[in-house]
Amino acid sequence: MTTRAALLVLADGRFPAGGHAHSGGAEPAVEAGRIRDAQDLAGFCLGRLNTTGLTSAALAAAAAHGLDPLALDEAADARTPSPALRAVARRLGRQLMRAARATWPGPGLDALATARPRGAHQPVVLGLTARAAGLGLQDAAHCAAYEAVSGPATAAVRLLSLDPFEAAAVLARLAPELDRVAAEAAAAARQGIDALPAASAPLLDITAEAHAAWPVRLFAS
Repeated sequence: MTTRAALLVLADGRFPAGGHAHSGGAEPAVEAGRIRDAQDLAGFCLGRLNTTGLTSAALAAAAAHGLDPLALDEAADARTPSPALRAVARRLGRQLMRAARATWPGPGLDALATARPRGAHQPVVLGLTARAAGLGLQDAAHCAAYEAVSGPATAAVRLLSLDPFEAAAVLARLAPELDRVAAEAAAAARQGIDALPAASAPLLDITAEAHAAWPVRLFAS
């Protein structure tokens, strides 16, 4: 049975899935001067939502819909050209898997954990977690889309000493676009793996590689 309370738990930034340690590309963007204030943050989040956010949301929706998680993991690999981001996605997937199996244990999560002991891509694990929690594919898509923008917004507060109210306002104003992206992702998931979007953000890939080599950084990615 679908429960909205489970969606709130899964999307909560305090859920112990490791996302708080990652900026979603915001840290190198701040360092390069591309994010300086709330207006810049809004533009960054909008671009991220419609590229990697859409791709992640579709992968999560497909997993929640019951498509083969191993095939989806391969599809996620193909859609993540940056080795640094592939490593991050699997590390986050492994952390989410630990939290998910403790919270909503089930055979689907167990099977993927056995098949991918070093971690599957986080959106795929997210979708399976949503399925184990009794949520639908659009719920999973919403959760992934929200993660795509909430991480950078939270990071910007720490990196820029941005007013938290301004960061919250950025996320609130993105709500209609979040809904649209989640609906597009869910529609693609219903059509099968071959229909999943592969939207990319090359600058995020490039800066992720550079960021991984920084000797000192606040966020893991």
